[in-house]
Formats: sequence, C-alpha cells, structure tokens
Amino acid sequence: QVQLVESGGGLVQAGGSRRLSCFMSGGTFSRYSMAWFRQAPEKEREFVAAVKWSSGVTMYADSVKGRFIISRDSAKSTVYLQMNSLKPEDTAVYYCAADSWGTGSSRRVDYGSWGQGTQVTVSS
Repeated sequence: QVQLVESGGGLVQAGGSRRLSCFMSGGTFSRYSMAWFRQAPEKEREFVAAVKWSSGVTMYADSVKGRFIISRDSAKSTVYLQMNSLKPEDTAVYYCAADSWGTGSSRRVDYGSWGQGTQVTVSS
C-alpha cells in the first residue's frame, strides 16, 4: 500500500521561499504521476502542481505559475515543491498525492493516495 509523507512546512515571510518534500513508500515511485494540492481554512482543496511519470511534463495552477516548481527524484522516491515569492494567500495545508494511472491531471479524483499534509503559513 502506497504511503506518502510530506515534510518541509512551516512559517515563512512573504516574499520568501520554502521547499516541500514528499517521500513515497509501498509502490514503484517511477510509475506514479505525482501532484501537490493545498487547502486553506474553509476552502476546497485545490490543485497546485503535477508531474507526469512517463514524460516528466509538469502542470501548474495559474495562481502559482512562475513561482512554484515541482520536481521528482526517482532514486529517492521523493517529489518536491519549491515555492518562491510566497504570498499570504499561499497559506494552506499542502498535500502530496499519487496517481497510479499516470494521468498527471489537476483533478483530485484521479489521485488515489494522499499524504497527511504539511502546514505552510506565510506572514505578511
């Protein structure tokens, strides 16, 4: 059974950077498309970024395009989210997700495995 463990969250000032990590166990990491989602208080969980397992093609939400970078290291079974130029509106719990079908989409329903989340708080 796939397990995902996020790390790297914390408090950061607006304009700063933070890198989140997500380690996967229990599956063949290289065959999973991976994504990051986030959920702010009293809001729906929303897509942030994804990387497709087969091609390495990445996709981003408009709100983070140009500021966030998703990457993966198959040797370490880890996906990263480098967050730059952080804004207070980026404050949320960030979740890592894995898609065994390889779609690499922005749809929550396509991801069958989820981590517990890591809190990122951006102060103004």
